[in-house]
Amino acid sequence: MEKYESSQKLITLHKEGLLPQEEKLETGRKNKKYIIGVPKEIDPNEGRVAITPLGVELLVNNGHQIIVEKDAGIVANFSDLHYSEYGAIIADKKEDVYKADIVLKIAPMTLDELDFLVGDQILISSLHITQQTREYIEKLVEKKITAISFESLKDENNSFPIVRSMSEIVGSTSVLIAAEYLSNQHGGKGEMLGGITGVNPTEVVIIGAGTAGESAARTALGLGAMVRVFDNSVYKLRRIQSNLGQRIFTSLIHPKVLNNALKSADVVIGAIRLIDQGPRFVVTEEMVKNMKNGSVIIDISIDQGGCFETSELTTHKNPVFRKHGVVHYCVPNTASRVARTASYALSNILSHVVIQVGEAGGLNQLLKKDNGTRNGVYVYRGILTNDYIGQLFGIRSKDIDLLMAAF
Repeated sequence: MEKYESSQKLITLHKEGLLPQEEKLETGRKNKKYIIGVPKEIDPNEGRVAITPLGVELLVNNGHQIIVEKDAGIVANFSDLHYSEYGAIIADKKEDVYKADIVLKIAPMTLDELDFLVGDQILISSLHITQQTREYIEKLVEKKITAISFESLKDENNSFPIVRSMSEIVGSTSVLIAAEYLSNQHGGKGEMLGGITGVNPTEVVIIGAGTAGESAARTALGLGAMVRVFDNSVYKLRRIQSNLGQRIFTSLIHPKVLNNALKSADVVIGAIRLIDQGPRFVVTEEMVKNMKNGSVIIDISIDQGGCFETSELTTHKNPVFRKHGVVHYCVPNTASRVARTASYALSNILSHVVIQVGEAGGLNQLLKKDNGTRNGVYVYRGILTNDYIGQLFGIRSKDIDLLMAAF
């Protein structure tokens, strides 16, 4: 039997469930200060860092203490000196960082990293549920961690700020990557992505009219390319048309129409959210076979399994492969190619979340009034609160709204 104290009640965890009990009211705890740990990412393909030196300064000015692991920001060109000048403590040992009240991380923790956690802490990181295991969730539960997936965090407009920021970066970057592989520099066709007077423009097909697709379309149009956008949502197609401020070719994903567009395309960018779109592969292998030799596929949906049947996971070290004469770029964390820019975007959002937690008097108080942050929680004090994850791994979950009423 485990007991957790809160300002309202005492919850006793039994096998049968949660039994709320009366408890004396505790005095207000506004402006709670935290020790925040920022570890160095161990994945060689991940160069982003959760908090920049400017983010450190903001948090320190709000009374928090920041511990940054040595060389945590080195790939994003943030030196340890930068961090220390803005008020961070530089830790040589990884375990010192993982003792913090709040751990801010980019990639999901490995099982070895989870062993460093001391328990009863807050973990804010990505989740990548399609790549997770039952053991990962069980370790979070065992250590009574409160885990927040930053992909699921919502803002006051009910949108996903981190997903949106990363999608903007990935959309624009994908077009620039495609330009590299069309050029002679990487053994491409020797074509410039875009258009000049008297020469036919590059044809770019974008599958997905969300934030990433819109960002890709805006960048491609700016370079002078001819852009076609496909999606399963008429609303999204109408929205992208309006946001771009000009008429472009848009279409629902009809296989015959899409296949004809692919035959003449120089670049195809897969930017569709597969979990919302039904069938896993939008572009079949037969469609890829019909594409021009030397054309380029950028599958930025690869972290969800990919929307091209021919897609295979690649890395920043070995980013491309050729299949049926078509160059495939299938790196899941494309934003890490511009680690500094992406880190600034992440830090702006995550530092604000931490400040909110402190100003509310603690995470529990914030979750009671902030639906957006609550939406990101998938484990609360060692209790799984995400029903989808529970069904996926056969672990019992509880409704976080009920927990908020109890704690």
